Amino acid sequence: MVSTRSSSALTPGPTSSTRDKGAKSTSIDIEIPLSSIPTTVAHARTSPKSILKSSISPTPPSTWSHTPTPLTLLWLTISLPLVAWDTGYVLLRPHSMPGGSLHWPLWALYDLYGRIDHVYGFKAWDAGMGFTAAQGTLNLIETIGYVVYWGLWVRYGTLVGEAGVDGQEGTGLLGGKGKGMSGRRRVAGRAGALAVVVGFATAVMTFSKTVLYWLNEYFSGFDNIGHNTLKDLIFLWIIPNGLWLVFPAYMIYVLGLEIVDGLAGTSDPAIKNE
Repeated sequence: MVSTRSSSALTPGPTSSTRDKGAKSTSIDIEIPLSSIPTTVAHARTSPKSILKSSISPTPPSTWSHTPTPLTLLWLTISLPLVAWDTGYVLLRPHSMPGGSLHWPLWALYDLYGRIDHVYGFKAWDAGMGFTAAQGTLNLIETIGYVVYWGLWVRYGTLVGEAGVDGQEGTGLLGGKGKGMSGRRRVAGRAGALAVVVGFATAVMTFSKTVLYWLNEYFSGFDNIGHNTLKDLIFLWIIPNGLWLVFPAYMIYVLGLEIVDGLAGTSDPAIKNE
């Protein structure tokens, strides 16, 4: 601030020469606020280009990330080997069927299941029913989708959370917590977004195909399962096949919420899964 006030405190006294000449002096005071000194010094040490860049650069947004729930990982751990086993049986018929060269020992249990559900037995094979192979092919595509989802999470995920009881971060491969397992693996950025989309789409595919499987029986008058006793029907068909309705529906719900939260701009929706 520039001031033209006379100040006896800040203005040096007249010199002898000025006293001799009898000249009158007028002082100009320059007041510099102390709060501006650090900023001035900092700017002096920084190039003008970097100052301009820092003043107009927006703060980068927080990175979106995805953490699979422990139940999702547990379901995939159990279901993927079973679906691969089932798909192999369907696509390798008749060699995988009773009497075939590949039947024993890998697919020996399908001797029983083929008599419970004729879609898997000789009735469907001899009749040339294409539905069995069609749903088996979809099983293969679903398996690939789930493997991609899992692979993106393992390949690009990073561990988060506190260190385990033993002082080491957990591997988090099942998202579990406990000794050495308190860390949760989280995948962020485009890899995380791709994993959620693939997982959601594959879960919708699994759920829809299973509903179609049930509807096929209903609209055909239960032609392939109607011969069973109620006990066999409940424990050998309804409960096993019902699992492929319950858990895919759960994945659709969880992953769908993450997609909605991400599109709505909710920060870090993966925290809700922890």
